[in-house]
Amino acid sequence: MIQLVLLRHGESISNRDGYFTGWNDVALSQRGEHQAEQAGRLLKETGCEFDICFTSELRRATDTSRILLSSMGLDRVTTRQSWRLNERHYGALEGVHRISAIGKFGIWPVLGSQLRFTAIPPPLRPGDARCPGNQLRYSDVDKNELPLSESMQQTFTRVLPYWQETIVPELLRGKRVLVVSHRHVLRSLIMQLDGLSVSQLMKLTIATGRPLVYNLDHKLEPVQHYYADRQSA
Repeated sequence: MIQLVLLRHGESISNRDGYFTGWNDVALSQRGEHQAEQAGRLLKETGCEFDICFTSELRRATDTSRILLSSMGLDRVTTRQSWRLNERHYGALEGVHRISAIGKFGIWPVLGSQLRFTAIPPPLRPGDARCPGNQLRYSDVDKNELPLSESMQQTFTRVLPYWQETIVPELLRGKRVLVVSHRHVLRSLIMQLDGLSVSQLMKLTIATGRPLVYNLDHKLEPVQHYYADRQSA
């Protein structure tokens, strides 16, 4: 059996305070740090170990992975970061409070982008400092690949090659894999793993700090999956 664990980062200060986050690089809240440590303890109790960890370029995910692995005594596990595992880019909504966003852009451009698979939030202008193409950390990425805003569909399209070309080969080698990422990225991976329809995907909720454990067969078909907190109860 091949082990894969998916984890949405712990609560961030933007989650806590009601802001759209996306690629905005914010810290974990105190509760989020506790969730990361608790997730590590739960995984250790259920007998999970890891050979490699994949995470995004954003600190709420990298800090979660660091705290989790440390709480498991796995500080030396290789961790690989990629912008392709960054959260969905919310365009001009990033860093804006959810209530203020409705007042500024209108209710449907905001809510529609959360309810429809193909809906794109209001995009950033290319000169905006929030554009990834204007940030030094993404200077080695082709600007044409970096988003100004993303639909859920575009996020899935961005994540899928990294899953297929980077994560899947490690699983096929029998590596025990941890992916610490973000809500929409993990929804994309679950859609791929479980063969979900668009309608099922858009109803899928993923809580912060709850490890989702997958046991896969040699073809990477799910045999079993469960939340670690339910398994240890």
